[in-house]
Amino acid sequence: MSIKNILKEQVFFSSLNEEQLEQIVSITSLHEYEKEYILYYEQEKSPYLYFLVKGLAKAYKIDKHNNETFLYYMHENSMLSDISDFHTTTLNSFSNITFVEKSQVLQINYKKFKEMFLSKNILCHEFTNLIIEHSLQLQSLINRELIFDAVSKVSMMLHNDLKMFNKLKRHDISLMLYIQPATLSRVLNRLKRDDIITIIHGEVIILDKKKLEAIYKDNTDE
Repeated sequence: MSIKNILKEQVFFSSLNEEQLEQIVSITSLHEYEKEYILYYEQEKSPYLYFLVKGLAKAYKIDKHNNETFLYYMHENSMLSDISDFHTTTLNSFSNITFVEKSQVLQINYKKFKEMFLSKNILCHEFTNLIIEHSLQLQSLINRELIFDAVSKVSMMLHNDLKMFNKLKRHDISLMLYIQPATLSRVLNRLKRDDIITIIHGEVIILDKKKLEAIYKDNTDE
């Protein structure tokens, strides 16, 4: 598929006309990355804006003891870059980004993108929405790490990322949420007893999404 057709399929670029699409094609390249390839490291500067077309990416940090701290996943049709300053022509990454599976990425020259589109008030609304989405991800991260108990952590992941929960091993989920595997099992059993979820052949199925959401929403409202 051509870059132009790929751009048409991305929600972010859906408002562009044919001429504008041709313009952005001229500053865009398409790349494929294998699983575990690191796109960029924390605090690394990049002249490019990255959009995930296919695959799955993970944001994480490394602490002073060289341990990995999981932040969040980034799915298809999302921006991988962090925007913290509109005045620069390079982007400074907040975290490390690696691919969880083979992925396809659009790489856009950020300086030219600003000149050709943002400076002319084109795609500004879409760009702002993406920045808000990143901000919400960080808010969820703060809740998960500083406020939520084990039940709320598991409930939020099930509600927001059930596909990923079922894809990962229980041990890996425990590491991500910073809870013991035995605790994860107890939480799942509790949710099952309350008829909020069921588990068939090891796969979690949500029976009552509203009750599941209420568990962690009530925690943030306290």
